[in-house]
Amino acid sequence: MSDIDNSQTPPNSHSLPKNKLELLRALESQLGSCFRADPVCPSPNPLIIVISGPSGVGKDAVIRKLREMRQGLHFVVTATSRPMRPGEVDGKDYFFVSKEEFLSMIEKDELLEYALVYGDYKGVPKKQIRDYMAKGYDIVLRVDIQGAKTLKRILGNSAVFVFLVAESELAMVERLIDRRTESKEELLVRIATAREEVKHVTSFDYVVVNAQGRLDDAVKLVESIINAEKAKVRQRNAVI
Repeated sequence: MSDIDNSQTPPNSHSLPKNKLELLRALESQLGSCFRADPVCPSPNPLIIVISGPSGVGKDAVIRKLREMRQGLHFVVTATSRPMRPGEVDGKDYFFVSKEEFLSMIEKDELLEYALVYGDYKGVPKKQIRDYMAKGYDIVLRVDIQGAKTLKRILGNSAVFVFLVAESELAMVERLIDRRTESKEELLVRIATAREEVKHVTSFDYVVVNAQGRLDDAVKLVESIINAEKAKVRQRNAVI
């Protein structure tokens, strides 16, 4: 009589044709163990994907499209003390708070990172990340270059850092002009800042070009990056 515990045999094996089932049993008997039905590799860890880049490269557009095309993502809504722009929705685009409220969040250690950008505060709330990672979601963070630098120091190689660029400096400037949200003086500041920010690309894991009229291509490339990270033997393991 075989010492094999048939209760460990994969449940669906009982619906196999008799000759195939008998062969499976014979192979198990010869090997001295049952064939396991559980996954060979564990499920991949939830990822933290940090998407950054200069102003005018289409970070918001890429993230919106990415959320439409891929399930299992949670986009962390950033808190900011800047005024709401036309068309923006509180709690969806940003959490709009006063400077006093933002300083209170800093004092209570509620932010993963924060920075003063163009005179206003921006920061990433910790609780959203913890709650959704616990549910198995991948986390997407949209931050400026300064924020990405801070996150790199905090998270190291446990997160995926994606640098988004326009196809050219001219294309980036045209997009900033088309937004019509800044004065000429403000545009000059953003353009000068962007020229410096592009120099930080080497500190990122990946670079993605978001060319005008080719949004889908940029989003598919970001998806490919996520898929490749999910298939890695040595998984990133972010702990917040």
